[in-house]
Amino acid sequence: QVQLVESGGGLVQPGGSLRLSCAASESIFRIYTMGWYRQPPGNQRELVATIAQTGTTNYADSVKGRFTISGDNAKRTVYLQMNNLKPEDTAVYYCKVATSIRDYWGKGTLVTVSS
Repeated sequence: QVQLVESGGGLVQPGGSLRLSCAASESIFRIYTMGWYRQPPGNQRELVATIAQTGTTNYADSVKGRFTISGDNAKRTVYLQMNNLKPEDTAVYYCKVATSIRDYWGKGTLVTVSS
């Protein structure tokens, strides 16, 4: 059973940076996209960014210019570099891998942006 494990969350001040990582426990085949989603307190889960196997990326308007998604196939890892963080970025961040057969989700990592 493939597992996705996120890391890199924590407490950061406004304007700070964090880098999230999501590592797969084994190779995943027939991938459409890998991505990051987040669920702010009291709100629904929302898309943050995705990256396709072609390298094409997609970002939520709220994070464009501040967040960068990237992947390392050799390490089976997808990253989310988050710069200029704002209090409204506070959320649990989830990694997702979408394939032709099913979606895989991580358990999430908490990011708190506060002074």
